[in-house]
Amino acid sequence: MLCAELAARFDEELRTDAYADLDASPNGLQVGPADREVERVAFAVDAAAATAEAAVEAGADLLVTHHGYVFGSVERVTGRFHDRLEPHYANDLPLYVSHLPLDGHQDLGNAAGLANLLDLTDRAPFGEMGPEVVGQRGTAVDPYTVDELVDLLDAELDHGGEGVQVLDFGPEEVEEVAIVTGSGVDWLDEAVAAGADALVTGEGKQQVYHEAREAGINVILGGHYATETFGIEALADLAAAWGLDTTVLDHPTGL
Repeated sequence: MLCAELAARFDEELRTDAYADLDASPNGLQVGPADREVERVAFAVDAAAATAEAAVEAGADLLVTHHGYVFGSVERVTGRFHDRLEPHYANDLPLYVSHLPLDGHQDLGNAAGLANLLDLTDRAPFGEMGPEVVGQRGTAVDPYTVDELVDLLDAELDHGGEGVQVLDFGPEEVEEVAIVTGSGVDWLDEAVAAGADALVTGEGKQQVYHEAREAGINVILGGHYATETFGIEALADLAAAWGLDTTVLDHPTGL
């Protein structure tokens, strides 16, 4: 199918337009050409020279990523920014990006995939951003100890050998879990208000140590990249169901 048609399908499924005024990332088709015929699609967490080159090597007609090249406005396409785009220019490789829409999707999204891994039930949208959400919360079928939860994430997440960090300031038994993948500690207060025993996210900020300690909640940091592989894998499965050949490019950062 044409790249433009596939992009429109993704946009509809992910509700891209709903996040247009909320996201610094211009979601959708971020690099052309839109009229390329697409048979094989590569998927990766990050748009970068490394993943673009890997997509070309894999024979992909389109690269789909969670993090694109652009956040905010672009003033100049020069220097390193130009060089990052060179594999796209040289190979007519389009780039489709889904940032917050892929975080917030309650079935295909990053938080939803992490909730699947943790076998959470009674799920609900979580992580308010204006009228939309960027996460999910739920209840563990069998409560975890903090150590069990950390061990599971440490074993299953693609954290590049860097491991999982924990701020264990909450209950030893974790039943109610709030999830915002990537950089999600800004939703700590919402997690506390929702009665969560733990907030699971990717990376932390200095102040979250004291905030979590004072609020009495566990915060588990699985890595920004590691917590955001789920959505891309789900999109690859969706594209395969639409009859496209797919490949998922693994390029963990350890961050």
